[in-house]
Amino acid sequence: MLSIRFRCLCLLIISIITAIPSATAGEEKEKTDLTPQLHGVLRPRWEMDTKGGESRFQLRDARLSVNGKLSPEIDYFFQTNFCDRGKILFLDGWGRIALTPALKLQAGQFRLPFGTDCFRAPANYIFANRSFIGGTMNNVRGVGAKLSYSFALPESSSLLVEAGAFNPTVMSEQNVWVKDMAFAGKALYSVGNVQLSFGAETLLPDSIRINSLTGSATWTCGGWTVEGEYINKHYTNGAYKSAHGYNVFADYAFPVKAGMFNQASVQARFDGMTDHSNGIRNDSGKLTKTHPARNRITVGGTLTYTYKAVHCDLRLDYEKYFYHHDAVVATGAGDKICAEMVIRF
Repeated sequence: MLSIRFRCLCLLIISIITAIPSATAGEEKEKTDLTPQLHGVLRPRWEMDTKGGESRFQLRDARLSVNGKLSPEIDYFFQTNFCDRGKILFLDGWGRIALTPALKLQAGQFRLPFGTDCFRAPANYIFANRSFIGGTMNNVRGVGAKLSYSFALPESSSLLVEAGAFNPTVMSEQNVWVKDMAFAGKALYSVGNVQLSFGAETLLPDSIRINSLTGSATWTCGGWTVEGEYINKHYTNGAYKSAHGYNVFADYAFPVKAGMFNQASVQARFDGMTDHSNGIRNDSGKLTKTHPARNRITVGGTLTYTYKAVHCDLRLDYEKYFYHHDAVVATGAGDKICAEMVIRF
């Protein structure tokens, strides 16, 4: 049976490769700029717990990334965070080949193709802190490969489908041999100023598989961005009750002339989650609650300076949390004020 499946897979790969049009000997090859592009983001901040009065400074991000092309069909990307709350983290490192103009193969270490808010990088955050979906329930990078295909649709619409397989282990454990993989995929459909996303994911952080579904809708018009996202996580064999997450926000940006700043924006968000487990068993072999149920209302404002590739934000947010009456809230996990500066280039 394994031999038959292997032969079928080989035939499929050969069929895809032979279908790729090749350049003729007399055809002039497209010129490619091989110069790497360097980008970065700095995000220092100050936070205060409004209940206890404790506060702290952090350098939340100090990221550098390098990307570029080696040919019209081959590109690459590297990204390292040199200060994630005092720690150095290698985040992304991948190469991508355009097998056809529509079909691309990407391999390496990167974020699993699943979800919407989690794909916003710190340089593009709308709020100082990510939603519970993006930061707690669906913040997953892995080592693996994915295929993406862009469908040819009428000019005002587009459809991108991605799917991939990944090691089920954490990124730092790449020497482990496994029998089961993690899988993820999503479809991203855009029509006019509306974008819809649907995705499925199955992870195996321990011996309990977690199957997840997500969907989101984003509307943009003028300075407005309105988005809603939902995620459901199901733990197999009744190992833990299903977890739910939701996130709805609105952002309005408008031009201003205030010193060096040329744009301002105001934001509001409501997000929440039910009791959640990270899928790692405790010493007794059971899954336990790692994140308690809670809701949150966030309001804030941002002043922005932007000129060509340089972008600077000054952001001030207030977060109001709602826990169950019996919850024990740690310092910094409740109501807070957050002021941050974001510089990207």
